[in-house]
Amino acid sequence: MRKSKLQAANLEGDADDIEAAFYDALQRGDIDRLMACWADEDEIICIHPGGPRVVGATAIRATFESMFADGGTVRAWPERARKIVAVGSSVHNVLERVEVLAPAGATVAWVIATNVYHRTAQGWRLVAHHASPGTTSEIQEVSDAPSVLH
Repeated sequence: MRKSKLQAANLEGDADDIEAAFYDALQRGDIDRLMACWADEDEIICIHPGGPRVVGATAIRATFESMFADGGTVRAWPERARKIVAVGSSVHNVLERVEVLAPAGATVAWVIATNVYHRTAQGWRLVAHHASPGTTSEIQEVSDAPSVLH
């Protein structure tokens, strides 16, 4: 899958910039901008909540195209993130707030996603997005870090 020079130029910053562009493209239903966030690697992967492992740009694009069919968008916002950043990679574990449109109206659900970014010749790019089903109430975090500093 080829990216235009303009798309690549717009996504040159760091992993945080690519993540912001990814979620913005989801909310806008902009498949070209969304796919411009992904690396040009054969083994990129995407796992939607409860779904199979989808491998490769063509297959990933098809899953998002089906989500965006008939003008649909995905109303997802990264609410909180934990990040592990290295020289050439960045792993973001994100608590996503997702608005789901149902016949009874909009409801909010929470999804836990892990986004993996690598620094490529084209700049930072997404190489893996793995989203796990969440709940309708905000997910509580369990950590071994003390909650109160003394």
